[in-house]
Amino acid sequence: MEAELLGELRRVRGKENLLYRIAEAASEHPDGKVRDVIFPVVGEETLANLVKEYRASDGPFKRKVHTVMRASYSSHYRRMLPKLLEVLDFRSNNAIHRPLLDALSTIRSRRDEQVQHYRLDDVTVDGVIRPKWRDVVIETAPDGDKRVNRINYELCVLESLREQVRCKEVWVAGAERFRNPDEDLPSDFGERRTACYERLGLPLAGDAFVDGLRAEMAGALATLNQHMPANPHVRLEPGRKRKPIIVSKLEPQPEPPNLAALKLELARRWSMTSLLDILKETDLRVDFTDAFSTAASREALDREEVRRRLLLCLYGLGTNAGLKRLGIGNGVSYKELLHTRRLYLDKQSLRDATRRVINATLAARRSEVWGEGTSSCASDSKKFAAYDQNLMTEWHVRYGGPGVMVYWHVERKAACIYSQLKRCSASEVASMIEGVLHHDTDMEVERQYVDSHGQSEVAFAFCKLLGFALLPRLKAIASQRLYLPGAGTAGQYPNLDPCLTRPIDWELIRTQYDEMVRYATALRERTADPESILGRFRRSNPQHRTYRALTELGKAAKTTFLCDYLGSEALRREIHEGLNVVENWNGANSFIWFGKGGEVATNRHDEQEVSLLSLHLLQSCLVYINTLMVQRVLEEPQWTKRMTQADFRGLTPLVYSHVSPYGSFELKMDERIDIELKMAS
Repeated sequence: MEAELLGELRRVRGKENLLYRIAEAASEHPDGKVRDVIFPVVGEETLANLVKEYRASDGPFKRKVHTVMRASYSSHYRRMLPKLLEVLDFRSNNAIHRPLLDALSTIRSRRDEQVQHYRLDDVTVDGVIRPKWRDVVIETAPDGDKRVNRINYELCVLESLREQVRCKEVWVAGAERFRNPDEDLPSDFGERRTACYERLGLPLAGDAFVDGLRAEMAGALATLNQHMPANPHVRLEPGRKRKPIIVSKLEPQPEPPNLAALKLELARRWSMTSLLDILKETDLRVDFTDAFSTAASREALDREEVRRRLLLCLYGLGTNAGLKRLGIGNGVSYKELLHTRRLYLDKQSLRDATRRVINATLAARRSEVWGEGTSSCASDSKKFAAYDQNLMTEWHVRYGGPGVMVYWHVERKAACIYSQLKRCSASEVASMIEGVLHHDTDMEVERQYVDSHGQSEVAFAFCKLLGFALLPRLKAIASQRLYLPGAGTAGQYPNLDPCLTRPIDWELIRTQYDEMVRYATALRERTADPESILGRFRRSNPQHRTYRALTELGKAAKTTFLCDYLGSEALRREIHEGLNVVENWNGANSFIWFGKGGEVATNRHDEQEVSLLSLHLLQSCLVYINTLMVQRVLEEPQWTKRMTQADFRGLTPLVYSHVSPYGSFELKMDERIDIELKMAS
């Protein structure tokens, strides 16, 4: 519907002036023809565009959408509704949503009636039908009485149900994802309250938390206000009411002079190293295949043969080349590899194996090459094409086409500490929080870089409660607003006046402080997945007091961040550099995941996860071996002297110009990659 309307839309500007000119021409020639009187004043094309713009406006557009929905629902989907309502038991902990449950009961109890309309007094309307749909639901009968169109009523009830189920105001008995929201929270929080606060590093008293946050926010605003007149890269334009902030683009940093030569040196010493050999060498050093155990009652094969078959399976799945290709030339049949894959490879084992490789990479790094240990991480998603006949595949709004999303968490030196397979419509905020809390590697994340889709006011609030800094690169930086730390404080920041707005509601934060900490504890202790918990805090659920308190807390935390972001070019550059690392990781995905046109070639969710986790493991092995290779080259005096500060700044182990993922897939366990003894000739 949107594509159809936007394709025809041509926005007409100056409508008041056009109306005046049309009225003037019509009043001067009331008996004239439209083509002779109106078209010379306002062209025919302009009037046609004006009509299209009106049809694309909110009211007509929604009515047209409703017409299409009704046709699809009445001719197809409505046949499923009675059976679904028979097996799904919808409940709510909030009396406000009682009318919606009553409407569902009405639809369920009257499913066998052959009528097109209900009497208005027989169904629940208030609290169920949105005001914008009342005129299409409630009709006037020939006798003048009001009646309810049955199909339109069912559509509106299902639309309201969808919104309330998403935010868990209505839940489904016996469900997992849409279960009772009270089950998502720790039931013994009251007994462990002090310990929970200590684990999060938060004060027990809400007053202390609010006072500290207000002081931090006031200090950030004062600092930005003081330095804004001398800031050469940021300015505020009072005349741009909606977009007052103007941030200059960052100047390019000096090009590293020796990194290209370093890549050539890697290609010269380890020319066309097989990616399969890189996987094998990593296992011989890290023993990550010990993380895989058989699901059978006993292990019949020798462990070395199991290791060999596991490496072939991991390579076939991680490159998407498939298991059949790996059996050729290695003396193993496709059925034997398939048997190994089914007995040994599962989600948890793959995560454990990847964690071992990441920890080995972090431990192998030399500080003089890679710098001191980092606590910063960047996260972003990448779309993978997938078969469309499964529950995971969705149409991606931004990238187009059906597929799934993989959300990566990559630290500053290209070690990916966590990955998640998600639907395209899944919350990136929830994925970001899950990766920070559940990565289980030796890295402690204190600073998290995201793009605009990985942040929100609720995200800022939870990151503040969970104890790590959220650092987004905001696409709509021009329209951001700064909030005041208190009433009557606007005059204290005259240089920030164009982007200042209302004060923060500190009392709401104070009264809901304990409940917010309870939700943060649930995230920390994994009583439910972050997407289920954050699903409660949506714009369609504004009456939830904890949601309103979280948005206020998020506004305060985001204001502090924006002050630092606008006032510090170094912070802006740091965020850009961090996100460039995860973009580089996404680019390497295409190099490794080359099989079957880059499409996830299975419809089963568990098999999709195994394939993409194998990709994560294979790419992590590449980073590990490259880390050792780069360090081996740079320990030689001639290379140590050549490296400059710019070289070390841009140095990354995620390079693959010396790697070949193609060719014949031959696994020779007795051959090793010569890393330690590979000297310059």
